[in-house]
Amino acid sequence: MEMLHRSRKSPAIRFLTALLGLAAAPAFATDDSPYLFGDWNGERTRLTEKGITFDFGYTGEAAHNASGGTRQATRYADQWSFGSTLDLDKLWGWRGGEFQLVITNRNGRNLSDDAGLGVYQQVQEVYGRGQTWHLTLFALTQTFFNGKLEWRVGRLPVGTDFDSLPCDFQNLTFCGSQPGNIVGDYWINWPVSQWATTVKWNTTDQTYVKLGAYQLNPSYVDNTWARSNGWKLGFPGGTTGALLPLEFGWTPTLNGLPGHYKLGGWYNNAGGEHLYYDVNNQPIALTGAAPLQESARHGGYVSLQQQVTGEADGKGLSLFFNATMADSSTSAVDRQFALGAMFNGPFNRSKDRIGVAVGSTHGSNELIRYARLYNQLQPDARMPVADTYELASEAFYDWRPIPSLSLRPNLQYVVNPGGITQNRNAFVLGLKTSMAF
Repeated sequence: MEMLHRSRKSPAIRFLTALLGLAAAPAFATDDSPYLFGDWNGERTRLTEKGITFDFGYTGEAAHNASGGTRQATRYADQWSFGSTLDLDKLWGWRGGEFQLVITNRNGRNLSDDAGLGVYQQVQEVYGRGQTWHLTLFALTQTFFNGKLEWRVGRLPVGTDFDSLPCDFQNLTFCGSQPGNIVGDYWINWPVSQWATTVKWNTTDQTYVKLGAYQLNPSYVDNTWARSNGWKLGFPGGTTGALLPLEFGWTPTLNGLPGHYKLGGWYNNAGGEHLYYDVNNQPIALTGAAPLQESARHGGYVSLQQQVTGEADGKGLSLFFNATMADSSTSAVDRQFALGAMFNGPFNRSKDRIGVAVGSTHGSNELIRYARLYNQLQPDARMPVADTYELASEAFYDWRPIPSLSLRPNLQYVVNPGGITQNRNAFVLGLKTSMAF
């Protein structure tokens, strides 16, 4: 693994390799195979029948800012994933048991930083959490009572289990579990995992309740630590507490079309530093003393997804709405909202999709208070003040020449990057490429 870590390729070489792979795809992929490398002469099917499946994937994201930021630039970031699922019932007669393993590798550069866009949410969602190897999933799942009760334990990304959302868009505002976008210092999304356990009770065929407990440890969000330890199974020292999320879900079929509705919240018993007050309940900007330590952090979310036209899980229009709020006293970003639509099967192309979305992200009111007071007290200070919402929008066309390959050009426009009206609005041209091997 260390050898793999040292053999870094430049983003240009990785992008060229990906393009060569796209050009070669028709040589070994079929029009009906979900995998670029096909069925391995039938071996993949034989292994699946025995209880062993593999999922190998690649995601690459290119971005160029036509306007906005401090300079124009083009950047490319990517991720490789290597996963396997073992059906323990088929393999060993372990009824209701399943084991999953996923390892990922991220590389590349980030336009948001390199072009100085000043945004809250990255325009290349695949970038981040250390451009290195990660143990993303190491999980045992056990079901009881004919699937009514599901228990998972191991190394889990919290965003895969709670407020789990697809990542079709390239702007982070519309991608993945939303709480991780605003309190990512402890709610950790893919590709980072934490030691955790979850319990899900399917109360009916269409409703469930789920509870989890995740280890809170600053090491998991330390990119320096991740470069040497992110792929290891060990139990890092320095645990500060636990993240306890709770979710209620409803998966109805309305007029024959599927929906997914989630309502959840979380409690972080490790607490955090207050952004405005010091240990004596005086403004930090005035005294310079240590911040007040809050005993807990918390928040809540709602996620609504519903197909409204067409055929179930086929051609048709689907709508979604996501909203998340966190405590403003300890969270630098305290709320995010997103609304969007997806249309499957445009222009009589059953696998293609069109997506559009708009969203907003808001900075903490307490942090804004601190910045304003600090600038008043320091005449030469120029601390940025987030005085409004960051407004992001994206539109994409998902072209699938074969089922295993997705080419997704997109346009992004970000108004008031970082919630600061003085920042230049950013117009970004993007291309998201996904391959399943």
